[in-house]
Amino acid sequence: MKKILLTLVALQFAVVLHSQSKVEDVKNFTLSNGMKIMVLEDHSIPNANMYLFWKVGSRNEYPGITGLSHFFEHMMFNGSKKYGPKMFDRTMEAAGGSNNAYTTENITVYTDWFPSEAMEVIFDLESDRIENLVLDPKMVESERGVVLSERSTGLENSNFRNISDAVKGSAFMAHPYRWSVIGYESDIKNWTIDDLQTYFDTYYAPNNAVVVISGDVSLEKVKKMAKQYLEPIKAQPEPRKVHTVEPEQRGEKRVMVHKNVSTPNVLIAYHVPETKHEDYYALDLLSAVLSSGTSSKLYSKLVNGSQLATNIFTYMPESFDPNLFYVFGIANQEVSADSLEKGIFEVLDDVIVNGVTEKELQKVKNQKLMEFYKTLETINGKSNTIGTYELYFGDYKKMYSAPSFYEKVSVADLQRVAKKYLIKRNRTVGVLQNNELATDEESK
Repeated sequence: MKKILLTLVALQFAVVLHSQSKVEDVKNFTLSNGMKIMVLEDHSIPNANMYLFWKVGSRNEYPGITGLSHFFEHMMFNGSKKYGPKMFDRTMEAAGGSNNAYTTENITVYTDWFPSEAMEVIFDLESDRIENLVLDPKMVESERGVVLSERSTGLENSNFRNISDAVKGSAFMAHPYRWSVIGYESDIKNWTIDDLQTYFDTYYAPNNAVVVISGDVSLEKVKKMAKQYLEPIKAQPEPRKVHTVEPEQRGEKRVMVHKNVSTPNVLIAYHVPETKHEDYYALDLLSAVLSSGTSSKLYSKLVNGSQLATNIFTYMPESFDPNLFYVFGIANQEVSADSLEKGIFEVLDDVIVNGVTEKELQKVKNQKLMEFYKTLETINGKSNTIGTYELYFGDYKKMYSAPSFYEKVSVADLQRVAKKYLIKRNRTVGVLQNNELATDEESK
C-alpha cells in the first residue's frame, strides 16, 4: 500500500510537471560564437526572465587570485561602454525589471526579471557588459573595499562561516574547493587590474555561458535578438580545465576554531562524489532523512529528544567535482562539543548498521517531489532549474526524469551510501567554541 501511495504521488507530480512543460518545450540553439541559449515559452503572465550561467566559480581560481569570481559579481554592475556605473540597475528598473546574481564554487549566475516588452533592453544591457565591461581603477578599489568589508563582517557575524572555512581548508588538501567563495583577505587586497582583465577575458567569453530565457517570449524573437546583440561578441579559447583531483582521505581530520560563542558548534564533513554521480539521489534523500523537518532522525533525537542541540542540519552542495556532505549542529546550554559530536555519530552509525525505514524514505521522497514541483511553478524556478540540470547533471532533460530517479532509490541504497561515505576515515570534524573553553580543554 505504501509503495502504491508513493507511486501515485510520483505519477501525480509527473503529470502536473508535464502539464506545465515537457522536454520538447525547451528549445535551444547555439550562436556561432559558442553561446548556448535555451528558451521555454510560458505565456501565463506577461513577464519573462533571462538567467546567464557562467561556468566560473571559486574552483577556477588559484592562490593569489582567490575571490575573483565573486568580485566580478560586483563589477558586472559597475560600468561598461554604453551603460556607466550604476546605470545597469537604473536602466533595468526604469524598464520595469529587476536583477540579482550569485556565485558558488562552480558557477556565477546573473538573473534578470522584466516585462516581456522590455526584452530588447535586457539584451542590450547584457551584451554591453559582456563585451565592453570597464575595469575602472577607482571603481575596482571601491568594490575591493566593499568585498573586504563583506568578508570581515561575515566572519565576525557568522559562526558557520568561521567553522566551515576551517573545515573546508582541512578536508581538501589539493582541490580548489578548499577556499571559500569570497577568497582570502590577502588575495583580495592584492589583485591587479591585469589579474581582473585576464580572468574576465578567459571566463566571460560567450562560449563559456549557458543562457536560459523563460516566460512570455517567442523562440523567433529570442533568436533574432540573440543574433543581433550577443552573436557579435567574439569567442575566446576554451578555459583550461580544472584537473586537480583531491587525494583519497585515509584518516579522520580534526580542526579547532576559537571564537566567543554562547555554546559550541560542531561541523562534520564527509567526502562525497560530484552531482552527476549515480549516488547523488541516494545521498540527497539520506540528507533529508537525517535533518529535513522536526521528525527527521538528527532533529528528533538530538533537538527534541536528548536536547543536546538547539539546531542541526545537513547540507550537500551541487558541484562539478567531488565535494563534501556536511552535518552541522549547535550545542544546547551546558552541552559540550564532545557530547554533541558523540550524539551525532550515534545517529549516523545507527543508519549505517540498521538503515532507515520505508516510511522515513517515502516521506522524504514525497517532500522532494513536492518541493521540486513548487520550484517549477514559477518562470524563475524553471530557468534556474533548467540551467542547474544542464550544468550540474550534464543535460537539462534530466530535470524531467527527476521524479523517476527519486522513486528508484531504495532503503538499501540509503544504507549503502551511508556505509560507503559516512565513515571515520572519510570525515573532517570541526569544533567552534568559546576561547575560555578551548583554553581549558588544551590545558588538560
